[in-house]
Amino acid sequence: MRHPNYTHLLYFWTVVREGGVTKAAEALHLTPQTVSGQIKLLEEQLEGALFERQGRRLVPTELGRIAYAYAEEIFPRGLELTSVLRGARTRGRRSVTIGVADAVPKLVTFRVLEPLLHGDSPFHIACHEGPLPDLLADLAAHRLDLVLSTSAVPADSAFKAFNHLLGESEIGFFAARALAAKLRRDFPGSLDDAPLLVPTDRSANRRVLDDWLEAAGVVPRIVGELDDSALIKTFAQHGVGAFAAPLAIETEIVRQFDVARIGVATGMKARFYAISTERRIKHPAVAAITEQARSGLFAAAA
Repeated sequence: MRHPNYTHLLYFWTVVREGGVTKAAEALHLTPQTVSGQIKLLEEQLEGALFERQGRRLVPTELGRIAYAYAEEIFPRGLELTSVLRGARTRGRRSVTIGVADAVPKLVTFRVLEPLLHGDSPFHIACHEGPLPDLLADLAAHRLDLVLSTSAVPADSAFKAFNHLLGESEIGFFAARALAAKLRRDFPGSLDDAPLLVPTDRSANRRVLDDWLEAAGVVPRIVGELDDSALIKTFAQHGVGAFAAPLAIETEIVRQFDVARIGVATGMKARFYAISTERRIKHPAVAAITEQARSGLFAAAA
């Protein structure tokens, strides 16, 4: 048997990672017919079927799983090389592409990424915000170098990724100064029937907040559910309601949005993760983020 055609193998690898021929074709900027045809040629070369159909899904055969295991060793390194070379051409600066889960407060994102912007060899940063599952898919396809998230990758996730805890922070409640002064008395009981701005129920933060409120025995009046954490703070700035946020960024919240702390939510903490495809951190950007967050931002909040 000749050496396998690595272009055909790349198409096969992409189909498995993207979950189907159509999505792989989109990622490769090819037609589905082209991708299917190239995989058929690879099957002929390897003398066996690489996929079998289970219901409406294509899943790798035993031969396909073996081929994928080897492809998984080959192509991530090639994509890493492409990223490194692209970074070297970006005005002489290293490049890093980061996904930010939409539940991560923007002030936390800036504080976490700030170390990459300074020093003798700063990074060129490209950020993409979105739902965590979409970002994990992009990470698995090596379109992202890392993902920032408020929750870890579930153990049963279809994506192979590793969680690196950046740190955790206690949670405080904040509001415009007049409302904060009113709610500060008898906190947390004062939150009962008080106007509250919260994340939408698709956020892990919302579930943590709901559990804490139930344990505290208070039922606030939910006046707004918003995905964007900055929008929550903007609404609160204008007196619409109170909100919860990590104390690690309290100074910035108070200064930027002219609000005041009501009280600390004892026992409730926010956790922040850098998620990468590396079990042991080797990417210099991930290493810098992790080290600075643990020793600086979240060390002060611990």
